[in-house]
Amino acid sequence: MRFVGQSLWACLVLGVAIGTTHPVRAEDRNPAPARSGDSIAKDHLRRARQARSSGKWSEAHAAYTAAFEAIDATSVTEREAAEIAGELGLCELKLRKFRDAAEHLAWSLERRKALSPEQQRGFADGLAKAVPFLATLYLSVDPPDAEVFVGGKSIGRPRRTYTLFFEPGKHMVRAQAPDRGEGTQTLDAQAGTEPIMTFQLLRSAESSGKGDTPVVPKRSSAPPVARPQAPGQPASWPATLRIAGIAATTATLSVGSLLMIRATNLDGDLSERRDGLNGGATPSGSRCFQAADRPACADLLRLRDERNLSAGVGTALLITGGVIGAATAASFFTDFSFLGLTPAQDRIHASPVATGREIGVMLEGSW
Repeated sequence: MRFVGQSLWACLVLGVAIGTTHPVRAEDRNPAPARSGDSIAKDHLRRARQARSSGKWSEAHAAYTAAFEAIDATSVTEREAAEIAGELGLCELKLRKFRDAAEHLAWSLERRKALSPEQQRGFADGLAKAVPFLATLYLSVDPPDAEVFVGGKSIGRPRRTYTLFFEPGKHMVRAQAPDRGEGTQTLDAQAGTEPIMTFQLLRSAESSGKGDTPVVPKRSSAPPVARPQAPGQPASWPATLRIAGIAATTATLSVGSLLMIRATNLDGDLSERRDGLNGGATPSGSRCFQAADRPACADLLRLRDERNLSAGVGTALLITGGVIGAATAASFFTDFSFLGLTPAQDRIHASPVATGREIGVMLEGSW
């Protein structure tokens, strides 16, 4: 009797277990494949465009940003990446996020060959509207593999030249490279300006070599006794001209170098825009005769004039600085004793100098 009861109890438990077992669904046997990365980016882009068409700019900005951040992890084409960046920039321009808009529009226009002419014009117009609210910095770095930081954050892949956008205010720009020194400069950004900044990082060996103390052999004769000047005697005019010559040489060479750097940047931008306008055709195939391309051609002419002006003025300043520097250097070896001034041989003395790294001549005296 006990055995029969135990058998009935086992049957009941088995029946309940079978009754509560869920049937296997077809979708459980064949689960849906996970969405690929490019489909996720396209979903974000589709939501962004729907929100933009409905006037929901904040929602569109969030979706565009998600699509742009997914570019590196997806297999979207260069054309799709350029479109996403350009449309994100136009959305940010609508929200008055001028710096973000300028950066994304410039990023898109760097890939202008993948865009249609209509997209190129639209994104270029958007960039032109954002730039007046920002400071456009033209940055040159040597060596080209130096990493650049703005506000403590890296700005991306190292390059020789950069075009950066800053909101008005003070910003810290830093550059560093392996086995080289580190440079830091402060930018006082003002809206609508185009400052130029350069970094030239020295090698560690060069910077350490500057601390070597030169060995100066003793002269066999005693140094000449300085002649006392009469009280109230005015400074000689050659000394004043030499100081002015050094200042003029430094100023003209510095400004000339900066203008030449700017001309180089403008020339690169001009070439990219010309290639984008011609669509890969030869220079003889320019499309500037078409009415639809005349605004772009006017922009090319403006860039060409700016490049030529910067190059011409920069070259003239470099030549002028070289002439002034040569004249100033020659004046140190000119004897003005016939004018009643201190004889040259009493003012300047040349002595050989030798270190473990170099050999040369040291000039000392007063001028």
